[in-house]
Amino acid sequence: MIGPRCASPSWTSGTGRFGGTGVYRRAFVLLGLVVLSGCAADASAPRELKFGHVGEPGSLFALSADEFARRANQRLPEGWEVVTYGSSQLGGDELLLQKIKLGTVDFALPSTIMSSQVDAFGLFEMPYLVRDREHMRAIENDVVWPDLAPQASAAGYRILAVWENGFRHVTNSRKPIETPADLAGVKLRTPSGVWRLKLFQALGANPTPMALSEVFIGLQTGVIDGQENPLAQIWASKFYEVQDYLSLTGHVYTPAYLVVSPARWDAMPEEIRAILEEEARATQAYVYETATGLDAELLVRVREAGVSVNEPDRQPFLDASAALYDEFGSTVTGGGEMLQRATAAGSN
Repeated sequence: MIGPRCASPSWTSGTGRFGGTGVYRRAFVLLGLVVLSGCAADASAPRELKFGHVGEPGSLFALSADEFARRANQRLPEGWEVVTYGSSQLGGDELLLQKIKLGTVDFALPSTIMSSQVDAFGLFEMPYLVRDREHMRAIENDVVWPDLAPQASAAGYRILAVWENGFRHVTNSRKPIETPADLAGVKLRTPSGVWRLKLFQALGANPTPMALSEVFIGLQTGVIDGQENPLAQIWASKFYEVQDYLSLTGHVYTPAYLVVSPARWDAMPEEIRAILEEEARATQAYVYETATGLDAELLVRVREAGVSVNEPDRQPFLDASAALYDEFGSTVTGGGEMLQRATAAGSN
């Protein structure tokens, strides 16, 4: 058993004992809320720590979350347990972030959506900013922890570790994407994020924000022509079943952030926080190693599934979207300076 549970008060909407209208019913409802409030779980007591994410089984998100849970649970004292809920079981990214603030979910793994919560996270929406994972590690040290993490905390999200969503590529059902001109008129699903919309508008596509859990049906029914995601998400979500073409554009690298509610986190015992933070940071090496292997393995499997794969010249895509750098630098507080440090990170 993991911590105490409180039963909810019971009443009906009819005309029974507590079902009538007027002051008595209102008083009972108020009493119920007070009882529930008083029974709210003590954040310092042993309990299940809920970890919600949007990744399907076999995705990098699922593998990463499960590895973190395995490591943490080996060290946590009796009564404490990290339990993962993938496939948007606890909600999509937006709802999960709301639940983080409310304290009804303990961990979430947002990626692109962070740019919609904190403007500065739009840094990772800049095309071709991150060269490789070593460069990302340098950006993490030079920009994420000193600049982005404090802003996330002020917005209600404490970052414990930086993991990965990955290098994103375009799939569609119309034709190979060799140049930005090939995206003209393509109805392309994107995550909710103003910079991703701006990117694909600049490239000539018709970007359509949509929850990841809805994308397969959208592709299958022709509501959208294509989507863009890392290979691990493309494979785990089975987009290869409803897409004919994969173009290795690598247009954006998206980190993923293991976040918790600052209030819930601060209420946990120090020994619990230490274990969770240590294992969250240590899991990054597993994430990067797994992601590198998946990139190679899944490209072969996608080809074997019958998808036509091409690798376009990336320079025309960067040229077509370069204005986003100027816009980010001029409209986001400190954006220009962050871009300079991110670009130069690791150069020494």
